[in-house]
Amino acid sequence: MIPFLDLKSTYLELKDEIDSAINRVLLSGIYIGGDSVLDFEREWSDYCSSSYSVGVASGLDALCLALQSLNIGIGDEVIVPSHTFIASWLAITRVGARPVPVDVNENDYNIDTSKIEEAISSKTKAILVVHLYGQPCNLEDITCIAKVYDLFVIEDAAQSHGAYYRDARIGSHSDIVCWSFYPGKNLGAFGDAGGITTNSLNIYNNIKSLQNYGSAEKYIHTKLGYNSRLDPLQAAILSCKLRSLNAWNEKRELIASIYSKNITNKYIVTPYVHKQISSAWHLYVIRVESRSHFQEYMRNNGIETMIHYPIPPYRQKAYQSEYANVDYPVTSYISERIVSLPIFPHLSIDNVNYIVDIVNQYKPRL
Repeated sequence: MIPFLDLKSTYLELKDEIDSAINRVLLSGIYIGGDSVLDFEREWSDYCSSSYSVGVASGLDALCLALQSLNIGIGDEVIVPSHTFIASWLAITRVGARPVPVDVNENDYNIDTSKIEEAISSKTKAILVVHLYGQPCNLEDITCIAKVYDLFVIEDAAQSHGAYYRDARIGSHSDIVCWSFYPGKNLGAFGDAGGITTNSLNIYNNIKSLQNYGSAEKYIHTKLGYNSRLDPLQAAILSCKLRSLNAWNEKRELIASIYSKNITNKYIVTPYVHKQISSAWHLYVIRVESRSHFQEYMRNNGIETMIHYPIPPYRQKAYQSEYANVDYPVTSYISERIVSLPIFPHLSIDNVNYIVDIVNQYKPRL
């Protein structure tokens, strides 16, 4: 079976370096904060060309802290894509605000910028955009809309480590960029971890306080904060893996190019990529009819696939009462047809070519 993802291989590639880094943290006796965290925050800022970086406990915490640092809360509204992982919505709800969904476009599955303005109300405080599957959304249009209506822009970059929008890496374009370092990400820890990048000193200071019980000075608490800190062991691991991120992303790009060039099956729609961006290729998502049959066919041929995501947030039980009578046509359409093919950096080219051959032979049940 060709797995959808192989995390063990990334560890084995860097085993000596990672083991040594973990050992240094253990021998340091510093298990909260310390140089490992500070070093990774500085390295991640430099990589993203941002002024400031804060390591936190998870990607969801990064989103919550970002919203709270902008004083977004009860009675406020935040525009968010209708097609995304539910964490993008949960963060808005957790701070007391209301998610206002906007449908995505059928090309790249990111938020449809032509539909944002009609969703803005007097209660709207921010646009939370998601760079889904590693492909940056249209930040130029989003930033222009935000300026007109005096809104914050928050980027959920959980899937876009190393991606470019125009000539700059994701991480410094808007007010706040939120990261997940969940193990399966392009840059993943060995457990939950997250981060925030920003060019605003005020936002940076707010988040530093909020993540530490609302305290900038020990035992002085000026805000209702969290306990959300990046673990030094995870920081040390991330620093090791960051040095390989560009090479791993180049391998993802190569695999994506082989798929896109050679998958010619008329029943398969391959990803569309805008010219002004460079995708991180966190996922390679195709669209296919008879999805269940396709996944069974792939499994019978020794290939594991996954779905990202089969049920939109507005159809989840957690949000059912508020969004029961709404629909977002593009999201509904694609969520029933999308399938993700393997695209991890240690996938062999022989296996990639085999996957292409099997996909090209697929015929749906009509």
